Amino acid sequence: MDSLLFLCARRIITHRPLPTLPTHLYPILFQVAFLDGRPLVLWDLLATWPFPVLDFQRLVGHRELLQDYPCKLCIEAVIEAVVVQLWRELEEPGCHSSLRVLDMTRLSDSVSGYTAAGLTSWFSTEALAKACVEVSKHQQEFQRRRSNQHKGLSGAATAAATLQPPGVDVHTDLYVSRASYKILRDALQARAVSPLRLRCREFKAHHISASEIVTLLESLDPSCVRRVELCYNNLGLGDLLEILPHLSRFPELRSLKLQDNNIDVRRPTPESAMRIHCVARKLGMLPSLRELNLGSSRLSGNLYQILCDLQAPLESLELASCSLIPTDIAFLSQSFHAPALKRLDLSGHDFSQGLLEPLQLLLEESSSSLLQLDLMDCRIADSHLDALLPTLLRCSRLRFLGLCNNPLSTATLKDLLQKTLGLPDLHLVVYPIPKDCYKPEALDSGWNFVADDELLSATRAEISQLLENSGRTNLVWTYNPFGHEALDYFSL
Repeated sequence: MDSLLFLCARRIITHRPLPTLPTHLYPILFQVAFLDGRPLVLWDLLATWPFPVLDFQRLVGHRELLQDYPCKLCIEAVIEAVVVQLWRELEEPGCHSSLRVLDMTRLSDSVSGYTAAGLTSWFSTEALAKACVEVSKHQQEFQRRRSNQHKGLSGAATAAATLQPPGVDVHTDLYVSRASYKILRDALQARAVSPLRLRCREFKAHHISASEIVTLLESLDPSCVRRVELCYNNLGLGDLLEILPHLSRFPELRSLKLQDNNIDVRRPTPESAMRIHCVARKLGMLPSLRELNLGSSRLSGNLYQILCDLQAPLESLELASCSLIPTDIAFLSQSFHAPALKRLDLSGHDFSQGLLEPLQLLLEESSSSLLQLDLMDCRIADSHLDALLPTLLRCSRLRFLGLCNNPLSTATLKDLLQKTLGLPDLHLVVYPIPKDCYKPEALDSGWNFVADDELLSATRAEISQLLENSGRTNLVWTYNPFGHEALDYFSL
């Protein structure tokens, strides 16, 4: 239920122009105007914003009210209002806004609503890049006009006439694709001289080349970057060797995600072995690295060679569908990473074939730290889960367990539920549709197994009843793997 202050603020923003406002009302008015989808009110508030910082995450919070179209209009309104204010500061000496930092990091978390995950950040990246280029061009034109107007003046007079306002730093997460590469490149390269400057906290690049990634990385502020995600870019070992040296510019880089590329070291040649060694050495030059995602890389037998030079233990390691063999998981269980792991993703491996015992050893070593465990699509049958369960129950801090797409029975899942009630922090379990809730349907091309809705509904009802009887109202069991974002253990 909304507070009385929130409801009063909603009443105020229905009238334009806004009345003269006390400073302390600006944050709540901004929040209400954004969540109610009122871009013109946001424009008015930005024109007289009384604080040096505007932080979206702090002001808007996590509210699921705003739909896609109003969300885009509101973001555009805020950016355009900042652009107009910077133009005024250029054109009218003495006209200075209080705003110096616009923090749009974690924007997609703040305004999730009906917007698909990440969509807000993709859109805001392009909008911000266009605004930076626009402001930079306006500044260059203004300086040319001023320079012509002050020809013949002394050097001191010319410098005073062309003195630039301090501008605005935009802290943001940048998501770049093929469509937005050029405009973002131009915006970042103008950063040094533009009054509107992008400072990137999280950088994501999809479907662009290694050389284009390097161009963008070279233009980022080294002090700000915390996360880099280079996915779906078809990067091989040679491409990584081109990119990784540029990541060492970022002393605070904590997370590197490289999933769904073209990294295949299953049958190393002398040349590829040397490249693996070089990649490991470059990873070792990232002293703050705590999260690594190599999902869909083919690493069979080479995990040690990739991780051997890391300076500090990883807290999050995602190795989904990496073709790991028992020696890879055995290495992990004996490494200094195991006792530090908070998140572990080994989805897409066949634990019915020799990997179960190494996994038990790994979970034993990480039991005091592990918060999230993903074992989806791992061919874990009832007997395998029975063998794994004693070790799993020692993971006393576990919050999330992912088991979907494994051939488990209803009886085994109910037993798992009952026994994991003793894990006090467990919050979410994504379980598979039980194998006894499927029915075979004959198709022309063979057999396809589909869920029997009646059996599945009965199983869901049983699970819900068990949860209700347990009193664990904070514990969620669902067979839907979507709509549940991965827990974030890094305060970036």
